Amino acid sequence: MTVTEPAPPAPHHAPAAVPPLAARAGSVGGSPVRDILAVTARPEVINFAGGLPAPELFDREGIAAAFRDVLAETPERALQYSTTEGEPSLRTGIAARMSAGGLATDADDLLITTGSQQGLSLLATALLDPGDTVLVEDPCYLAALQAFGLAGARVVAVPGDAAGVDPQALEELVARERPKLFYTVPTFQNPTGRTLPAERRAAVAEVAARGGVWIVEDDPYGELRYEGERVPWIASYPGAQDRTVLLGSFSKVMAPGLRLGWLRAPAALRRACVVAKQAADLHTPTLNQLAAARCLTGLDAHVARVRDVYRERRDAMVAGLPGALPEGSTWARPEGGMFLWARLPEVYDTTALLPKVVRQDVAYVPGAPFYAGEPDRSTLRLCFVTQTPEEIGEGLRRLGEGLRQA
Repeated sequence: MTVTEPAPPAPHHAPAAVPPLAARAGSVGGSPVRDILAVTARPEVINFAGGLPAPELFDREGIAAAFRDVLAETPERALQYSTTEGEPSLRTGIAARMSAGGLATDADDLLITTGSQQGLSLLATALLDPGDTVLVEDPCYLAALQAFGLAGARVVAVPGDAAGVDPQALEELVARERPKLFYTVPTFQNPTGRTLPAERRAAVAEVAARGGVWIVEDDPYGELRYEGERVPWIASYPGAQDRTVLLGSFSKVMAPGLRLGWLRAPAALRRACVVAKQAADLHTPTLNQLAAARCLTGLDAHVARVRDVYRERRDAMVAGLPGALPEGSTWARPEGGMFLWARLPEVYDTTALLPKVVRQDVAYVPGAPFYAGEPDRSTLRLCFVTQTPEEIGEGLRRLGEGLRQA
């Protein structure tokens, strides 16, 4: 009988490494604001770092009633897939609000997004190829820098002053850099709180028309005005109508947890964003859209109540800053929005100082991450809407103590 020898064991090989992440995933960091919020989540910390609406002001009863009514009356529709463009009732309601605000808008002009941040992401997908140039304000909204960075864009800051972007500097950069788009938050800007005057908005529209540039006008804070007169959207100015994308959001006036925003764009670009959204999430949650559409009827009254409270909190922060910040510091009184921007004397580095200040159980956001170019390291952003006036006073006392010990 022939005995078959067992086959020798196969040589052991270590498994091959998995392929690397995409280059863009490693080239863009996380949000410094989110990192700060994670570090300062202790309840005893008075946190001026986040851009968080005051949760006690949410219209909890109205929103709950809207969800109950939608589920009771149209459950089959509310729990089903929907169109990518968004629910007609919500788009119609938003269009009516925009038209009343001076920008004639039809429901078909709008795409509902999962927060206005998704609108930025969709625009980056639809408009930008790696290496394209994007112009931004200096300083600029952090998450916009993330979105453009992930798209592989080259981001260039446009100089400005206390009133906002300088149209002459914008025109020079458009001629030199040949950008695809200019991104701006012209009303109660994040992080500075400043508002671009009407004459500069008209000039920005003219520059974009002459230079062949898209304008992305982000307006999450426009309804939170506490004083002064409303300034028209850039999208309403001559020369801007065919090249401006206007982004809006319910996060600051209804509830951020609903994750509802929208974009208003010319037809061809809007269709490209619809295709990008189909690839991203098919559509924004139907139930949330239908509930929000019902909440629109009482939204103006709700926003008026919120404005009254936020105005008081803005005033409390402005009143407390002289005793909290070092001599030689400067800041502006924002007419609305959520943020106050301060500049300390040049010897201060707010990034280096933050860990020492946090030991006093108070937090802010250093200004440096908001800059696409050379940062001003003496700057910081404070959010004034989340805490009561009493908490703001105590938080500023702690901030002053932390800065004095630095």
